[in-house]
Amino acid sequence: MAYEGPRLPAARGRLSGAVREYLLGSGPLPPVEAVADAPAYGDDLQLALYLCYELHYRGFAGVSHDREWDPDLLRVRAALEHRFLTALRADTPVHDTVDDALAELLVEPVEHTGLSHFLCDEGELWQLREYAAQRSLYHLKEADPHAWVLPRLWGRAKAAMAAVEFDEYGGGRPDRVHARLFADLMTDLDLDTAYGRYLDAACAETLATVNLMSLLGLHRSLRGALVGHFAAVEITSSPGSRRLAEAMRRADAGPAAVHFYDEHVEADAVHEQVVRHEVIAGLLEEEPHLAPDIAFGIAVTGLLEDRLAARLLTAWRAGRSSLRTPLPAEMAHVS
Repeated sequence: MAYEGPRLPAARGRLSGAVREYLLGSGPLPPVEAVADAPAYGDDLQLALYLCYELHYRGFAGVSHDREWDPDLLRVRAALEHRFLTALRADTPVHDTVDDALAELLVEPVEHTGLSHFLCDEGELWQLREYAAQRSLYHLKEADPHAWVLPRLWGRAKAAMAAVEFDEYGGGRPDRVHARLFADLMTDLDLDTAYGRYLDAACAETLATVNLMSLLGLHRSLRGALVGHFAAVEITSSPGSRRLAEAMRRADAGPAAVHFYDEHVEADAVHEQVVRHEVIAGLLEEEPHLAPDIAFGIAVTGLLEDRLAARLLTAWRAGRSSLRTPLPAEMAHVS
């Protein structure tokens, strides 16, 4: 039987409900005017946008492939994107130069209050499971959104970006593809490895982090921002992964769970140098006018990651689940 994609998630409001019904052929799209009043970071808008974007990845069971380029759906998607991007530009700190934006990432915060610090120092197994369920929306398609930038680069930047992506895809070995390694991590944590399985459970802040990658990847005009995003991910990955590997060891999560983060400690330390000195430098050499976009991509990544961290830490410190719907009973934390 041919792969049909994951099932559509439940709606979270008027916008996502209408998009969902339209995808199934059982209702009209929401009016474009309705998007302007929706909270830009809210569950409804973020899920509606996620549904639109997922058509460019694996799609959904029961949804026609033709919906990917449906002109009416694309008009609604454009309105959702505009609402989201406008909010991001208003809320993201502006840096004078790319170096200024990068400088903030290259220094570890003294206070050690971030999400990976919490999980390393005091995270429990149920919190690690929730973290993996939330992150699975990206990690089961790791590197795919960034691959869209390759046709929009050339020369030195393109060659270096392709080299990093080749590593992300396992260097030609299917068992080394990072998405496969994350599925192995989920198995160790007794989580369902099916693609899109935890979409219903993921919070709006998680959806926003994944939607940002798709937004930047699908628009050639935002190629500089996507490179900035990728740089932010690679620069912060190695130290964060070291802490997460320690958290998995401390919780006795399993060898595959530890290996996923150990792999990123080593690989992303190398990737950081390539992205900074070859991808970014190569892009600026060819298109220096993209410097503000690269800086924006770096800063907006931090903005959304901070929002997600605040959501998860607030819930966990109160002894509550960070998920919208609980994990199956045998995996769930009982307050």
